[in-house]
Amino acid sequence: MPDSIDLAVIGGSGFYEMPGLEAIEEIVVDTPFGPPSDAIRVGVLEGRRVAFLARHGRGHSLLPAELPQRANFWALKSLGVERVLAVSAVGSLADDYHPGDMAVPAQLIDRTAGQRPPTFFGNGVVAHIAMADPFCDSMRAAVAAAAHHAGATVREGATYVVIEGPAFGTRAESHLYRSWGAHIVGMTALPEARLAREAELCYCVLAAVTDYDAWHHEHEAVDAKTVFAVLQKNVETGRAAVPRLLRELPSGGCACHTALDAALVTPAEAIGDAARQRLGPILARRLAVRP
Repeated sequence: MPDSIDLAVIGGSGFYEMPGLEAIEEIVVDTPFGPPSDAIRVGVLEGRRVAFLARHGRGHSLLPAELPQRANFWALKSLGVERVLAVSAVGSLADDYHPGDMAVPAQLIDRTAGQRPPTFFGNGVVAHIAMADPFCDSMRAAVAAAAHHAGATVREGATYVVIEGPAFGTRAESHLYRSWGAHIVGMTALPEARLAREAELCYCVLAAVTDYDAWHHEHEAVDAKTVFAVLQKNVETGRAAVPRLLRELPSGGCACHTALDAALVTPAEAIGDAARQRLGPILARRLAVRP
């Protein structure tokens, strides 16, 4: 097995570099699901091994629906990553979530269009992962504390609506999501959360609120120019939160790391060689397969 990496940071819009990362090695991982979004940079921060991946590529060349999420999470797992912090830009659906705030969501609503491959499994291997609570609870608490110490106004427990994009939503959709009790809307947390759980990784989102989507009568509807104008401050806060998070990462075991124990249905003896190779790092713990 590879040496463990304490934390991987997936940087979203505007977050293409991880300042302070030392002894950096750029790793290009060949996966059965194609290349990841970018080379993965592995280094040391606060004395701990950290990986960084630019979600949309360093040139921001990938739409949300084009992201090679299976390749991204297969690659991170194969490198020995244990926890993933995903930093994302989102719109506010709630009166008390303001541009500049940081949100740590607890729940997800899937409004993607079914075009994003949502699972590693299939083709001879069946697993039904539990997603009642899609984020790692212990990691959420640590991320919220780190963002608070970085000076952010932190909103905890948000419900995040994931839309297909790349277009922003209509006013009617914005009001619909508000009527559901959702707090933020974005384009990337799915299938990330599902794939992280299948890979038995702790996963949490730190969401940078940049706009009021299309519902607020006193503010213009969101556009990309608005998002990127507000985003830089949020990105700096996210970067500042990572060193603090590394000092406060939960220790010990986590239920996320054994998620497949209750999910994998196909018996080990029925999993063929091709599937074992394709799912090597994902099933390594269960099948004693070296990635």
